[in-house]
Amino acid sequence: MMSEMDVNAIAGTLKLYFRELPEPLFTDEFYPNFAEGIALSDPVAKKSCMLNVLLSLPEANLLTFLFLLDHLKRVAEKEAVNKMSLHNLATVFHPTLLRPSEKESKLPANPSQPITMTDSWSLEVMSQVQVLLYFLQLEAIPAPDSKRRSILFSTKV
Repeated sequence: MMSEMDVNAIAGTLKLYFRELPEPLFTDEFYPNFAEGIALSDPVAKKSCMLNVLLSLPEANLLTFLFLLDHLKRVAEKEAVNKMSLHNLATVFHPTLLRPSEKESKLPANPSQPITMTDSWSLEVMSQVQVLLYFLQLEAIPAPDSKRRSILFSTKV
């Protein structure tokens, strides 16, 4: 039945689900940490920081993200057919997974004014894309601790 459905409708529904969550998957609490981590210039420090913050997410958020990450990587493997590179996927999914709380958002006060690449809002959006792209490009993410691993790899429903 799924093969007969419009892939864009399915993707739109998935994005809508994440967008309608009361809090983004990357949580309001950890959002600043992801933004700071992606800005690090030392690759070793960046990887350590990003993985530590990721593995600090609440269990449900982490497991959901790891499952989604695996799926998005499989989508990118079919880029020749679907035109969805890792960068395209990061661009499309970042607003639904990684967004600041409304009080921290740097959206322009006057939306009628043109946005330039120097605006803090533009830089924030680019940072969000880079966070998601970073995880999409990682070869592997270390397994969560044993408690989480048992849930993640459990065959029981």
